[in-house]
Amino acid sequence: METSQQYTARILSNLGSQDAMKVLKTTPQKIKKIISGAKKKTLYQRPEPGKWSIAEIVAHLAETELVLGWRYRSAAEKNGVAIQPFDQDAWAANSRYQKSDVKVMLEMFSVIRAANLRFLAGLPKEKLKNVGLHQERGVESILHIANLEAGHDLNHVKQIVKILKKQLRG
Repeated sequence: METSQQYTARILSNLGSQDAMKVLKTTPQKIKKIISGAKKKTLYQRPEPGKWSIAEIVAHLAETELVLGWRYRSAAEKNGVAIQPFDQDAWAANSRYQKSDVKVMLEMFSVIRAANLRFLAGLPKEKLKNVGLHQERGVESILHIANLEAGHDLNHVKQIVKILKKQLRG
C-alpha cells in the first residue's frame, strides 16, 4: 500500500518542471481530443478487473475538481483550515461512475476547472501560500494543491492513453 508521502512524490513526479497552471488549463481539452472518436464500448470497458475505465476516470476527474475547488476556497478563506480526505472508491460507487455519461462528466470537469482557474488567478499571490491541514498528507499550500492536481491530471491522461492503446491492439 502506498503511503501518503509516496503518493505525493509519485504524483508530483508526473509534473516535473512543467507549469502547473498550463497543465490545469489544457487537461480538459487534451482529454476531449484524446477520446474523440473512441467507441462507447472503448470508453466504458475496464482495462482489467478492479481498474477504472476511461469513463470512470473522467467522472473521477470531474468530482475531484469539486473537491479541490472547495479546498482552494477553504484555505483562501481561513489559513490553516482542516482538509478532509475523500475515499475515491466510495465516491465512484456512490456516483455510479461506471454508468456516468462521459460527455456530461467531461463538460462538468471543463466548467468547474475553468471556474477554479479563474478563482486561483484572482487570488493575491500571498494567498497562494495559505495552507490547509490535510488529515492524511499534512500541511498543503494552495499552490502545492494546484501542483498536485496538475500531476494528478497528467497521471490520468497517461492512463487514458494507455487504455486506448491497449484496446486498439486487443
